[in-house]
Amino acid sequence: MCSEDVRLDAPDPPRAPAPGTLMVDTSRADRVGEFRGVAGPYWSLRPVGGGAEWEVEPRHVRPALLIEQLRARTARLNARSRGEVL
Repeated sequence: MCSEDVRLDAPDPPRAPAPGTLMVDTSRADRVGEFRGVAGPYWSLRPVGGGAEWEVEPRHVRPALLIEQLRARTARLNARSRGEVL
C-alpha cells in the first residue's frame, strides 16, 4: 500500500496556448482577450484593442469561436478608424 496521497482521477491542468491566441474569459461575461502568458497559477489576457492586462484562472478560459474572433478584431479596427488610441 502506498503512503502517498495521490489522486489518479485528477484532471491535467489546461495547456497554455500560444501568445496572441484569442481566448474568452467566461468569468467576465465572455470577454475576449489575447493570451499574453502565464503568471503563477493565472493566465494573463489583454483586450484585443489594447489596454490593461487582466489575470484569470485557466479553468475560466476557452478558445474564442471564429465569430468571437471576428467581432473582437472588427471592434479594434473600428476603434482605430475613429482615431482612438489603441
